[in-house]
Amino acid sequence: MTTHHPIAIIGGGLGGLTLARVLRVNGIEAAVFDLDADRNARHQGGILDIHDDSGQAALTAAGLIEPFQAIIHPGAEAMRVYDRHGVLHRDEEGEFGRPEVHRGDLRDLLLDSLPEGTVRWGVKVVGARPLGGGRHEAALADGTTFTTDLLVGADGAWSRVRPLLSAAVPAYTGLSFVEVRLEAARTRYPDSFALLSPGLTFALGDGRGLLSHRDPDGSLDVYVALRAPADWLSHLDFTDPETVRKTLLAWFDGWDGRLRALIERAEGELVPRQIHALPVGHRWDRVPGVTLLGDAAHLMSPFAGEGANLAMLDGAELGQALVAHPGDTEAALAAYEERLFPRSEESAAQSAASLEICFAPDAPQGLLDMFAAMD
Repeated sequence: MTTHHPIAIIGGGLGGLTLARVLRVNGIEAAVFDLDADRNARHQGGILDIHDDSGQAALTAAGLIEPFQAIIHPGAEAMRVYDRHGVLHRDEEGEFGRPEVHRGDLRDLLLDSLPEGTVRWGVKVVGARPLGGGRHEAALADGTTFTTDLLVGADGAWSRVRPLLSAAVPAYTGLSFVEVRLEAARTRYPDSFALLSPGLTFALGDGRGLLSHRDPDGSLDVYVALRAPADWLSHLDFTDPETVRKTLLAWFDGWDGRLRALIERAEGELVPRQIHALPVGHRWDRVPGVTLLGDAAHLMSPFAGEGANLAMLDGAELGQALVAHPGDTEAALAAYEERLFPRSEESAAQSAASLEICFAPDAPQGLLDMFAAMD
């Protein structure tokens, strides 16, 4: 027998959970389906800055702005910018209205705000098809299906829901990351720990960069960024971290030794990531009973700092639209998408422009000029 869910949210990331929470506080139940085996199945990533006009607005709508204050990472709004020679060009400290939190802590806050069983863990949605009248059937990897009156794709870059609305697929931006980590750097590598800002540090030059931040536990997370061909990462054997480190160090030949040490001292798993983006201005015609939010709707590079914030705002606004149009899902979706599209386009354009600035031949000069213009 096929199970039916009035509202099905595919993806238990920040956006999908925010939607579920906003619906919950307004007396509306939704089912969330997530691929992970459980909430602790994988590391959730690093530090996020939560903007007052998007992420914080979403948390307010979700009734979670007060408990959010307890997970803020003090001092993490600071920023430093170095060039490849290790010269410090900008060093900012202070409060800028964008408090930083660990992504995992924020996700836990949202998960803990939902009733047990809201998230169905270990469920892989492999496709969906319309049944007519706005209803859809979702197919799962285990061969089962369920039906829903409202299908929400909050399932990220390679969304299985997006094809119901759009033929767009993410394209490689020309930039690749390798994530590395220095455990307990505060005590083991105090020189590296002191080099980095309590918040975000940029070291840029020659189409490459080291983007890093301190974790609250005293470790360092570093994203080694390279302008590289699309197939470059596939030629590296990430089961052999020592060889990968040597390859990365060759790309950073001639860089300041203190910056190179962030790669040399990396330990444990090295995680490759290609940076993809959907077309700037991605949108779709209204299709009954289905919509998207977060990366599924507007995947962009991280260089506008908007991805998580927009996903949460999407979830909050979609929830609020459904509450404001009881019994008229199509009116709610139309109202939600009317605000979603222009907002997403603006942020995606900013993200694409910032990527070019950060990895231009004269970097970090363009980034420094941009910050100076904002002073």
